[in-house]
Amino acid sequence: MNEWFSHGYTVKVQTSGSTGIPKIFEIEKNKMINSAGMTCHFLGLQEGDKALICLPIEYISGKMMVVRSIERKLKLIVVEPSLKPVEHLNEEINFCAMTPLQVENSLDKLHLIKNLIIGGAAVSESLKQKISGNQQLSVSNRIFETYGMSETLSHIALKQVRPEPEDYFTVFENVSISVDERGCLKIFAPNLNVEVLQTNDLVEIKNSHQFKFLGRIDNVINSGGAKIFPETLEALVKKEIPNEAVFVGINDESLGQKLILVIEGKESGDIVSKISEIPFEKSFHKPKEIIFMEEIPRTPNGKVNRTELERKISKYL
Repeated sequence: MNEWFSHGYTVKVQTSGSTGIPKIFEIEKNKMINSAGMTCHFLGLQEGDKALICLPIEYISGKMMVVRSIERKLKLIVVEPSLKPVEHLNEEINFCAMTPLQVENSLDKLHLIKNLIIGGAAVSESLKQKISGNQQLSVSNRIFETYGMSETLSHIALKQVRPEPEDYFTVFENVSISVDERGCLKIFAPNLNVEVLQTNDLVEIKNSHQFKFLGRIDNVINSGGAKIFPETLEALVKKEIPNEAVFVGINDESLGQKLILVIEGKESGDIVSKISEIPFEKSFHKPKEIIFMEEIPRTPNGKVNRTELERKISKYL
């Protein structure tokens, strides 16, 4: 609060380090105000509404919760960041932001949150199923998945998970989207960043304000001349099984890359049977081989480390 109300026009923010070494950078306060206004307007938050902050204040996600509360004059409830942030919550609140893991550990209290946004990592199919099957939730409980990055000061688009699941992210007002020659998303949000932001995220654009995330271009598998988006196939598989499941492409003389499905956990004939019944859109989407691994390698912030996984699988094969 002291830093925000100081005479300086910037705020220091620490990156999470998910794409490199953590670093400190400075963000203009007026750009953070613009970002806060976009989120509050999209969600219809009003002066006096209650917001809960349970994310670390040193990162952009935590700082933006405070800025939104200041700008919209929300009543801010502060709790120590933890895996069970709303464990002691006994009152209804209008707004909260959590990571998927925090949501996973808060399913019994979600009905107390009117507007919940989930960010920091993709919302898995298994978590979506747990949310949709939560009998305590009503139509007034709105839950969204976010899309954004440090350069966009938190998120620039939301996709509803509940009550009506959506396939496409909807961008905020004054945000323009397009794709480059690779099919990767370009973002122009002049209120947040004067430059056009080029991402490595492959998307399908529905219209001027909606897009579907297909996967990272770095992760695309080229098998027999066909491009395969592993994230799309993983979402299908995770609807059928509770285990972590990752598709990787391993070098192959005839195919270029052979499609392998890695499943975390003990080998199970039941799981293999369920996967064999999945109606994949294309025949080449069906894995050539299924491998069970006790523990899939992850980055320090908990995301699947695909590079390390491919290295391990190549040795295994």
